[in-house]
Amino acid sequence: MLSTEENEYLTETGPGTPTGSFMREYWLPAMISTELPGPDCDPVRVMMLGEQLIGFRDSEGRPGLIANLCPHRGASLFFGRNEESGLRCVYHGWKFDVDGNCVDMPNEPAESNFKSRIKASAYPVKEYGGMIWVYMGSREVPPPLPGIEAAAYDEGEYRVQATLRECNWLQALEGDIDTVHAAFLHGGQYKPEYYPEGTFNYYESSQRFARFLALDTEYGCLYGAGRPADPGRTYWRVGQFMFPFWTQPAPGLLGYKILSTCWVPLDDHHTLSYTITVPSRDSYNPKNPGPPPGQGGFLPNTTDWFGRFRTAANLENDFLLDRDAQRKMLKYSGVQNIMAEDHAVQASMGPVLDRTIEHLGTSDLMILRVRQRMIEAVREWSEHKSPPPALDTPDVYGIRCGGVFLPEDQDLMEGIEDLVKPFVDHPELDPAIVGGVKYLDLSKR
Repeated sequence: MLSTEENEYLTETGPGTPTGSFMREYWLPAMISTELPGPDCDPVRVMMLGEQLIGFRDSEGRPGLIANLCPHRGASLFFGRNEESGLRCVYHGWKFDVDGNCVDMPNEPAESNFKSRIKASAYPVKEYGGMIWVYMGSREVPPPLPGIEAAAYDEGEYRVQATLRECNWLQALEGDIDTVHAAFLHGGQYKPEYYPEGTFNYYESSQRFARFLALDTEYGCLYGAGRPADPGRTYWRVGQFMFPFWTQPAPGLLGYKILSTCWVPLDDHHTLSYTITVPSRDSYNPKNPGPPPGQGGFLPNTTDWFGRFRTAANLENDFLLDRDAQRKMLKYSGVQNIMAEDHAVQASMGPVLDRTIEHLGTSDLMILRVRQRMIEAVREWSEHKSPPPALDTPDVYGIRCGGVFLPEDQDLMEGIEDLVKPFVDHPELDPAIVGGVKYLDLSKR
């Protein structure tokens, strides 16, 4: 478990906090590109690491992220007029470009040079991989963008999805590196005979626990969760944590699946996850692949600070928990889809979990390792100004995750060396080895 002090150290990410300052040194996804659909479109409220920003796209199509409050009298620029290559405050007409420069000050005399001395707080942004990225750190020249493999594909080949989680970033992220929970929360209702014999899901449901290893890497940490398969082989689930808050979960086929998720703190009580994947290469055959009829998926976005990408199943309605389905083992959790199941248990811990109450076991090895790695890296940055890990080595983010069969005496890292490499095709791999469930409608089995 973490001490109270360590827990606060990791979970507090606002301006001036050690972990928040550390995270700001990386390029961070701030929006999906389609949230700003065209030049001079409506501004959008964007919360990032406890800071209130306004996203807008200027007349040339360039995105910008600027501080919410106008530097004149503090009116919100959300109400601004997005016109003629700038965002104009409606209070007195001051206009700012995407770099924060004041380009017009119509309430001052024409001979005044006051506008040249005024600049709104604005952060560097880049548009890449269907997302708008922001750099909020201390460098005059920002570092390179992380080399996420899916983001390097052509537009139309990748897919980006964002989801709001009503909890702190750490408990949301830890769900993605806790691979053993899938055999319970997402699949506790399934038995081995529900899957094709010899597939990944067959062996996962045959033995609910796994034996873990967790290794430090240049980009963060890698874990392997091993289960016995047919004689002489081990089924390994391999996943990663990448600084400052990227994950690559283990479900699917290693060497084939291309998927990465980041867990961006909006503030200490709200997290926005962004998942970027190449659908044609997604071998993850989930046990319940999406919201069933009547679940609604996502609510319409609102203009609230936390009104983006909210799910229809949420805290207010107990995530549409179905006790009858739970009792009949139609759904182990009673919650109707994987996304909602994860959100439900993470939000149920409260906005920020008091980790002094925990009693961690062998299956929590990766969680323990990631916490310690984060604490060490943040302290090195905060106290000694050591460069944050992987900040200047973007290629290390190009790595894959998923499941694999290896000989039982095979060293894991040697066995997966070729399979984790990006931009490599493996025609010998068959995604069917993951093993789709035979009984999608368990009420009729």
